[in-house]
Amino acid sequence: MIANLREIILDVLLAINRDGMFCHTAIHTALSKYQYFSKHDRAFLSKVCEGTVERQIEIDYIINQFSTVPVDKMKPVIQAVLRSAVYQIRFLGGVPDASAVNEAVELAGKRGFKGLKPFVNGVLRSISRESDHIAYPDRDKEPVRFLSITKSMPEWLVQYWIDEFGFFVTERMLDSFLEERPTTVRFKTDRIARQEILSSLKSQGVTVRHAPYLPYAFNLSGFNYLMSLDAFQKGWIFPQDIGSMLVAEASGVKPGDFVVDVCAAPGGKSLHMGDKMAGYGRVEARDLTEEKVLLIRENIKRSGLTNIRANVHDALEEDGEVLGQADAVIADLPCSGLGVIGRKPDIKYRLNRDKILELRELQRRILANAARIVKPGGIMIFSTCTLSKEENLDNYYWIKEHTDLIPDSLDPYIPKELRRLTTPDGYLQLVPGVHESDGFFISRFRRKGG
Repeated sequence: MIANLREIILDVLLAINRDGMFCHTAIHTALSKYQYFSKHDRAFLSKVCEGTVERQIEIDYIINQFSTVPVDKMKPVIQAVLRSAVYQIRFLGGVPDASAVNEAVELAGKRGFKGLKPFVNGVLRSISRESDHIAYPDRDKEPVRFLSITKSMPEWLVQYWIDEFGFFVTERMLDSFLEERPTTVRFKTDRIARQEILSSLKSQGVTVRHAPYLPYAFNLSGFNYLMSLDAFQKGWIFPQDIGSMLVAEASGVKPGDFVVDVCAAPGGKSLHMGDKMAGYGRVEARDLTEEKVLLIRENIKRSGLTNIRANVHDALEEDGEVLGQADAVIADLPCSGLGVIGRKPDIKYRLNRDKILELRELQRRILANAARIVKPGGIMIFSTCTLSKEENLDNYYWIKEHTDLIPDSLDPYIPKELRRLTTPDGYLQLVPGVHESDGFFISRFRRKGG
């Protein structure tokens, strides 16, 4: 293993916890900077950084049982050194405890805390000895605290979801967040035979498995960079979660339609629409900044589609040129992201109820404009990647009450195994641990007339 690898891990964790950088951004920045790392070292860096952030609440609980200084009173460097070492001791197989302890002690000294080397050594050796005998809150007497500590989820979110889904579903959901997640992609079998895509991926050492619900969805694992895969570079596959793919299915778009995707970056749903329209009609993919639109344009170029255009447009601003003209409007809105905590673990530490309510108000302003774009008889798909009633079901009812759109059944458009009591009423909440996907909300509305 590269000698300074754990120093780089420390820097990534400091960027996340001390400097406020998003977890996936900090890891991507490090991997881009150190491209000479072996596949093993890249995987180790990603695993330790993501795992330390993901398990931070439980890790801090463990440290506090053996430290005379609470974690929240420690210097950021010591916090990060201890947390990453405890993650390796408690959750990461293949790393000897002694190695994790010794390297943490040396790292503390290298970063200017020689006087704290005995402290770091003592805390970690105690945890190593007692790792299998940690005392946790009682599941029956303190159910919220039990789930919060053992699943590393803030207590307010645990209570929030228990109130919404019940204890059993919440526990399954939290377990799902902690599971390994493959990369889900959509195969573009209209361009190339499925077997040729599979052969290309397998020739580069990629493990490929069918994803649930959709015949063109597959899970990939065992690769280094997705963008280095031939199938990606040739536009044969596109990274996209199941929930996102279901948006195109729910839209029911057909060749010749005019579609507006109001918050489109990075463009997966727009590209999917373009494919479903067989290159005919028009998809207008919009987003707020030139940077986001350039990303959409890169993906359009790789896809080979000619019926998609990407433009900068603020979804909060009404566009008189397209009012009442779109056959379909896709409103996959900025949201709290609670449904993708399994992929972006730091989301859970950045949110509170006030932020969710602020997002709901932003979403309603976007929805009001999006609804006006739909032509009579046309449809709007409102979706999010979150598990918040305020952002999902409350907005579903708000659309019913404040626009001239009416709910339209999802059942003719989605797989049979996803049809539920709510889908005839035009909405579906996908819940991790219950469904084989990230958390995702999809609703379908039709404008009266036409």
